[in-house]
Amino acid sequence: MHRIVVHKPGSYDRLACEEHPDLSAGPGEVLVDVAAASVNFADCAVRMGLYLSARKYVGWPITPGFDFAGTVAAVGEGTETDLAQGDRVFGVTFFGAYATQVAVPVHQLVRAPDGWTLEQAAAFPTVNLTAWYALVAMAGARGGETMLVHSAAGGVGGAALALAGRMGLRRIGTVGRAEKEEIARARGADEVIVRSKEDLWTRVDELAPDGIDVLLDSDGGPGLRPAYAHLAPGGRLVVYGAATMLRRGKGKPSWPKLIWSFLRTPRFHPLNMTNTNRSVLAFNLSFMFPKVDLLRQAMDELMQAAADGDLPHPDITTFPLEQAAEAQRAIETGTTTGKLVLTTGR
Repeated sequence: MHRIVVHKPGSYDRLACEEHPDLSAGPGEVLVDVAAASVNFADCAVRMGLYLSARKYVGWPITPGFDFAGTVAAVGEGTETDLAQGDRVFGVTFFGAYATQVAVPVHQLVRAPDGWTLEQAAAFPTVNLTAWYALVAMAGARGGETMLVHSAAGGVGGAALALAGRMGLRRIGTVGRAEKEEIARARGADEVIVRSKEDLWTRVDELAPDGIDVLLDSDGGPGLRPAYAHLAPGGRLVVYGAATMLRRGKGKPSWPKLIWSFLRTPRFHPLNMTNTNRSVLAFNLSFMFPKVDLLRQAMDELMQAAADGDLPHPDITTFPLEQAAEAQRAIETGTTTGKLVLTTGR
């Protein structure tokens, strides 16, 4: 088998494609020949050494990647499943998806529906699970509320727009560049704010004078202060990233920028939140792997939404596995749309 390995944190040159012994499926596991693996911004943070769960639970060397799709190669002894060799599946793994094989617990796999390509299947789990967890598990979003989501033309942003529409929310998306506006509208945004053309918070005041009920923020940093200030009474700010704290397309973090952004990131006092009737919630999806029932609930609801036509596939750009560095460089620029996927040729 081949896998992308990062032996120590750094820039794109740390992503080495290496040959390793084939894996095997243990009890309760399924071995999958991987055809495609999704690329997420979190993978870049893993490479840079900035992803806490990677440092805490895996360490170095590490193979990035959370979601994948392929065909069943073997089923571990005693594994209770109706999956058989050759079945098309997709799923999630606690790192390790940038590879031609993965072995995962059977509950982390889903049979790929007819009509889905394996690239589409690989692109499905992480972005949709993130959007679902933010809207449903954290924010408890309800029909009639107003949602604002950043990076609305990207993977999580597009998934959040689609899910919020299914839930009956009014949807405002923000994008950085004018050419991304139509992509966000195609994913369901009722209003789109182009940050390169207009002041974000002035426009928010115009579109939602009573405030935002659910604000999904993957940017982090100092921008959390005005985000919190623009919540409606009872509003929830859900944080799941810190993209603005990193340099675009440079490969390595700027420690002065990180420190300056950290120092300028607001602290939210419980008494202030009580008095303003606003909440701040945050999560890292990788820490949720032990919650099997929650994963099952989320995937069941997401697969039903997809079957109902409410969760369309995003546009997908593919890179060969050995070009993982080029894929991560592309996603870090902030110019990509939809989803990036690595392919193995299997």
